[in-house]
Amino acid sequence: MAGEAIDRESESSPGDLSRLLARVQRAGDHAESVSLKAILDSLGRRSFAPFLLVAGLVTLAPLIGDIPGVPTLMAMLVVLAAAQLLAGREHIWLPSWLLRRRVSRARFIAVIRWMQRPARWIDRLLKPRLTLLIRQPAHLPVAMTSLLIALAMPPMEVVPFTANGAGLALTLFALALLAHDGLMALLGYLLTFGTLALVIVGLA
Repeated sequence: MAGEAIDRESESSPGDLSRLLARVQRAGDHAESVSLKAILDSLGRRSFAPFLLVAGLVTLAPLIGDIPGVPTLMAMLVVLAAAQLLAGREHIWLPSWLLRRRVSRARFIAVIRWMQRPARWIDRLLKPRLTLLIRQPAHLPVAMTSLLIALAMPPMEVVPFTANGAGLALTLFALALLAHDGLMALLGYLLTFGTLALVIVGLA
């Protein structure tokens, strides 16, 4: 069931960002490039949060998130994962062409190192609280809002800074699920609607 996928967050992944980044850094071992499949496999694909976390961090990251088309690619990842979660699928399927997308290891490691310092600061803020905002059935609005963000991400590529806002919102939702922190989910909702408002104004 969809709720079970959310409830398994604490079983499938660590609840802090620093350990998650350490796990991701080992993705693909010592290959010259790292695939999306290797990154997701390093986090575990039995739950929704890793999909949100990868999409959010990649969209936020310099050297990768600024590449044209990357926010749209991450949007596709979230759309597929969120739609299957809302449909009640227990295991999330992704097409092989998406899983084969790769980035050079040098760029990948540079991004991970860039994230490590803010990750330690973020970890000090995370703790279980306001859990009613992420427990069933409140996990469904998280999935629906993530889907809304993803559907709006392609136009964000032409409105400055809005894709970064979307990436941060997805990251907040992922951390909320992993750390059982409803405050992160609340911040994610606020950031989502603020970002969508900027997109509407920017496209008007």
